[in-house]
Amino acid sequence: MEQPRPFTVVVTGSECTGKTTLAAELAAQFGAPWSREFVREYVDTKQAPLDASDVEPIARGQVAGERAAEDAAASRGSRLVIRDTDLLSTAVYSHHYYFHCPAWVAKSARDQLGDLYLLLCPDVPWIADGLQRDRPDDQARTRMHDLFRSALTGAGALVVEIRGSWADRKSQAAAAITAAIDARSHLSSPRKSLSE
Repeated sequence: MEQPRPFTVVVTGSECTGKTTLAAELAAQFGAPWSREFVREYVDTKQAPLDASDVEPIARGQVAGERAAEDAAASRGSRLVIRDTDLLSTAVYSHHYYFHCPAWVAKSARDQLGDLYLLLCPDVPWIADGLQRDRPDDQARTRMHDLFRSALTGAGALVVEIRGSWADRKSQAAAAITAAIDARSHLSSPRKSLSE
């Protein structure tokens, strides 16, 4: 009998909201494999500003990382996978900065939609991480957050917004994952809304 696909949680949102730290902490807490945000590795390798020609290689690297995490879940018998962003994030940034997204990236983002998105609010201090895509002022951060929310809503994703202190974020995220997994086991549709 084929093992069911693991429940996929995506930690997403605008820059410097604690996505990578939270994804790593949740993976450790739940004993789940996780995929890292590939653009970090890509920027380190490129050593130059990103442009529209980078969207597709970034997307391919992100997909490869996600597949590796899912393979790790299958080999360990894990029912959960955590993603530090996904292709939907690549599509959001591509549209925002280059006014275009390759069709296959947009399609793959929809086809590989996670089961639960933890959308991190930009209500924590800005800490530069070397990948500056956004600007650190509050208006720009809010605008980018709204773009993420709109893209997730448009895709029909199950979204829980995570806000507050770093400790609050971890607590809210863990509770949202537990509730979503429990709801999935009791409901026929994994995309039912969760109340926040």
